[in-house]
Amino acid sequence: MAIHRIRLWFRRWWGRNRVTLAGGCAVVILAVIFTVRYWEHEEGRAEGRGVQNPVFRSLEPPLVDLTLLRKAKAKGALCLDGSLPGYHLLRGEGSGSDKWLLHLEGGGWCTNAESCASRGRTALGSSMYMEAMHFVGILSPYPSQNPDFFNWNKVKVRYCDGASFAGDVESEDQSGLKLFFRGQHVWEAIIDQLLSEGLAKATQAFLTGCSAGGLATFIHCDNFRNRLPKDTTVKCLADAGFFLDEKDISGKETVRSFFNEVVHLQGVAKSLPSDCITAMEPPQAYLLSSLLCFFPHELIKRINTPLFILNPAYDFWQIQHILAPPESDPGGQWRRCRMNIRYCNSNQIEILQGFRKNLLDSLNKFQRNKKGGMFINSCFVHCQTMSNITWHSPTSPRLSNKTIAEAVGDWYFERGVVMEIDCPYPFTSQIEFFFVLHTSPKEYMELAPSPRRKNRAGCACIVSRQRIIETSIAEPAGMRNSSEQRAPS
Repeated sequence: MAIHRIRLWFRRWWGRNRVTLAGGCAVVILAVIFTVRYWEHEEGRAEGRGVQNPVFRSLEPPLVDLTLLRKAKAKGALCLDGSLPGYHLLRGEGSGSDKWLLHLEGGGWCTNAESCASRGRTALGSSMYMEAMHFVGILSPYPSQNPDFFNWNKVKVRYCDGASFAGDVESEDQSGLKLFFRGQHVWEAIIDQLLSEGLAKATQAFLTGCSAGGLATFIHCDNFRNRLPKDTTVKCLADAGFFLDEKDISGKETVRSFFNEVVHLQGVAKSLPSDCITAMEPPQAYLLSSLLCFFPHELIKRINTPLFILNPAYDFWQIQHILAPPESDPGGQWRRCRMNIRYCNSNQIEILQGFRKNLLDSLNKFQRNKKGGMFINSCFVHCQTMSNITWHSPTSPRLSNKTIAEAVGDWYFERGVVMEIDCPYPFTSQIEFFFVLHTSPKEYMELAPSPRRKNRAGCACIVSRQRIIETSIAEPAGMRNSSEQRAPS
């Protein structure tokens, strides 16, 4: 009886509402068709510009396994904890099968036995904690994300020595702790291994690195050139590795003191250019000379290999740890400013402009280097090669209407001179990038492009909307405990 009543009710309801229901379904179907067509249209526009639109299309980055150097121990090439160093290799294809791109991982430094021992319990000091890595940005295998190097052999070299691949101490006993300061040996062993994997037959080779890995690129660029055949085209790129020898806001030489501890703890002087150490005028003490030669502004004077410098004028890692570290700001007046440039007051902005000026002054002679390239934007960011968003996407920072990937490609393949310097903040041609590098990979900045307009300085500005996804911003850790994580992509 109950079933009969239900059937009777349904027939009456269907008779009254079938026209309305059919109309509703038609509207839904049309909406779906319109949405799909719109996505396809936008995808096509993005493809036509040679870039990938992340809103409408998602390309899964390849997960590349870790390869350990099994013969490294015999060469004394070990991570801080004595484990084997490693790298990730993604083989090239087609026209890129005889071309190689290496990327040196960044991740800060350690300055004493205790901090190095702590580091040895992480992936920045031990391969025991290293996992497979996604290849993105300059390591991406997709032409829409990496137009010039997508099909090259690509190598991510893991960083586990705490001294920019430059430490060289034979003793394992460090203040009663067993530690291995062998970054220079790791560098040599990695290159030896890659030469046997096909690097020795490369027609093109490109050494790159980010942050502490960018500093390592400055240190090892010429050595990389010398390890390869003379007919191989070899060039280098340092991303966010141009650390300034600047006093902090309290007048203290924070970064000089910090690097001094790194250099002398790990015997880095042996890995630095000898002509740099001996060329100091007037003659400096050996220890001071080796410290100064750890700074890029001295290293670039002696690099003969073609070099590209990619750096933000307002590198937020340097602002947080060199210019305005927490120790220099006991009252906390810089707390919000060093987390986001939009929160800086006029006095703080003036100090940041001085920091930018000192960076450009340090690069003044380099700008006349006919073999060199440069891309100095005004983003509040740190490391831009290892993120799809900053490297090459519709919302990437641009100078002369070129993404970083396009500028680097033009320089590498000699399609044009690339010596780009952005306008100062806030008169900048950049979207205000701010990546929270101390959060999980899922936490990233979502940017929506807006129309360009001309400001009174004559620079093309992009007024952008931005939103932080699932982000919790905390006070940055001190430089001694810092670990520069990869920017999310």
